[in-house]
Amino acid sequence: MKTSKKIPVLATIIMISANFIAIANTAEKENMNEKIIVEGNNRFALELFAKLQNTKGNLFFSPYSISTALAMTHAGARNETESQMAEVLHFPVSVNRGSDSKSKPSLNRQQFALEFGKIIQDLNDRGRKGNYTLTVANALWGQKDYGFLEGFLELIETNYDGRLNEVDFIRAAETARQTINTWVEKKTKDKIKNLISEGVLDSMTKLVLTNAIYFKGNWAIQFKENMTKEAPFTLAYGKKIDVAMMNQKSEFGYMETDTFQTLELPYVDEELSMIIMLPKTFNALDEFEKTLTPDNLTQWLAKIRKREVVVFVPKFKMTSQFGLASVLKSMGMKDAFSSDADFSGINGKRDLFISAVIHKAYVEVNEEGTEAAAATGVVMRLTSIGPAPIPVFRADHPFLFLIRDNLTGSILFIGRVANPKA
Repeated sequence: MKTSKKIPVLATIIMISANFIAIANTAEKENMNEKIIVEGNNRFALELFAKLQNTKGNLFFSPYSISTALAMTHAGARNETESQMAEVLHFPVSVNRGSDSKSKPSLNRQQFALEFGKIIQDLNDRGRKGNYTLTVANALWGQKDYGFLEGFLELIETNYDGRLNEVDFIRAAETARQTINTWVEKKTKDKIKNLISEGVLDSMTKLVLTNAIYFKGNWAIQFKENMTKEAPFTLAYGKKIDVAMMNQKSEFGYMETDTFQTLELPYVDEELSMIIMLPKTFNALDEFEKTLTPDNLTQWLAKIRKREVVVFVPKFKMTSQFGLASVLKSMGMKDAFSSDADFSGINGKRDLFISAVIHKAYVEVNEEGTEAAAATGVVMRLTSIGPAPIPVFRADHPFLFLIRDNLTGSILFIGRVANPKA
């Protein structure tokens, strides 16, 4: 009798253990999926920065916004167009590879959209808590009665929260443009205005995919306004200008090498941080930018340790705008912008191509913290075309900075300050 009583208990224990193992395996798989998507997005971020680094002066953009807008576009791509987009954007999506998925895990379209969407939802959920503001918004703007595939629309709405808004590009392209720009302004708290300029949309436009990201966070350790003083800032060619320089002494994440210093300024809750990378000489930023690879960045961030630092950082504000079509083509996304494009996953036909990828970004850094916003529009048309002393971190010459989500490692924004007053 004793033996028979033990059997159900043992069976229950085995079943519970199996369930726990299944739950653990599912969680581990989801974490791995998130990790490879974030790694891919960050790799694209730094490769895009390398393409844009020849842009003179200040530079600022949100690689996360660009990746998100293009992820929605990629959902409708097929065949070689899909392969090229996945390759350039480093999306871990299996595209006509059969069983050849040797080194890295790959997802199908639905799995990728689901996992990408979870990252967006997590950022939005955390951004609603009230300690900082972070919102990621998506929308589709399609020609009314055009005949978009239900499967495509459902995938975008379900995973990216990007609902279809019907507009009339044929008869009222200017009204559609103003409607889209108003949505962008609203989602970025009026920081991104006139994303789509006059003449970009016309009667051949069939679909515009938009992403807007907005962030506002206070420093975990704020700078005192009465400590901000005018101080010299040396430009890359040696000229000195006076800028409003914030300063404080406190404990921050810090690392340095023979050639540069890195400072981590966390925002409230320390879920997000600004990472500032400062060459040790005023004219060395060009050379330093060439070393900004995903592997190097990972190694540098891993060496950051908290310690007392004397910090001098200028206040600055900047807006940047890019047309990214030529850059993305040069990176390998050729078919998407040509008559060879295959976006049949959007409407069941091969008559759409990307005519423009437009990005605009804004950032302001002051004593309280940072406000940053960015928006991306993808326009689709019919195919007609370590020492003992306390270190001093004095950002008084050109530097790079990232705004990074510490929980996932996602690079949300990246920029260069060449002139704080420009």
